[in-house]
Amino acid sequence: MMENKHYDAIVVGGGPAGLTAGIYLSRARLNTLILSEGTIGGQMVLTHEIANYPGVESINGYMLGNIMKKQAQSFGCSLKSNIDITNMELDGAVKTFTLSNGETYSADAVVLTPGGRSRTLGVPGEDSYKGKGISYCATCDGDFFTDKEIVVVGGGNSALEEAVSLTKYASKVTIVHQFDHFQAFEHAIEEARKHPKISIVMEATVSAFYGEENLEAVDITHLKEQRVERFAADGVFVFIGYVPNTEFLQGKVALNERGEMVVNADMETNVPGVFAAGDAIAKRYRQVTTAVGDATVAALAASNYLHQLKSKSA
Repeated sequence: MMENKHYDAIVVGGGPAGLTAGIYLSRARLNTLILSEGTIGGQMVLTHEIANYPGVESINGYMLGNIMKKQAQSFGCSLKSNIDITNMELDGAVKTFTLSNGETYSADAVVLTPGGRSRTLGVPGEDSYKGKGISYCATCDGDFFTDKEIVVVGGGNSALEEAVSLTKYASKVTIVHQFDHFQAFEHAIEEARKHPKISIVMEATVSAFYGEENLEAVDITHLKEQRVERFAADGVFVFIGYVPNTEFLQGKVALNERGEMVVNADMETNVPGVFAAGDAIAKRYRQVTTAVGDATVAALAASNYLHQLKSKSA
């Protein structure tokens, strides 16, 4: 017989935001379930080293995720990972979730923490060298490229600002952008153009990655001449946008034009009893620490919501 169980709260997503929400909710003695369509830990488990998490000098992302998981479980939080949610109903007092195996779960409150992913180039070699020279986070990985020559792909504010930031570590930064102009604020463009460590290649794309164990070179395709140049590089940082994992939330909660969930200061969505946190909400900065902070607020607000519900029904 398939399981059909009711919880006080269900958290959707098992990254740092989801685990934090699970810790706070279960510690408040609320019966809590985390449903994660991926591995517990989310994007964090792919990070070789996290050195900017307060109170921890340095830790492997997988290890930090595992600590958070054990902490949530120690407070009584239940977890289901690598599952497939085939249907969910968020309207109404009781929220329901149906999994591909037929199991159904319901709750009075929901915290959505599906996370997101960096937009990728989708070119040969990219998957092979992720974490071996290719990065999507300067704050996370910049210091691994001290005195190295790197490439930054992109032409928006993030690409230019991160390129300047990376000059603190790298000996040389080459910005590669597919258009003949940048899509960034003038001050960011000016700062990048004037920096002595930065070179700029316009109307070009990175079309392939090469190396032995780690990345050693890229192909830069010059679009006007359709000329391909093999370019030596120790690392490549890709900043061509961010994709929130919210495709399954279309029509369920309010999303902005970028597909990010719209929340207020208490991390409430437009649906009563549904909260959101982490990389899939509309915000500027995305770090493990910001995900944890969002989720703390969302869990406390959800706890308050549930307390009010119980007070009304008493």
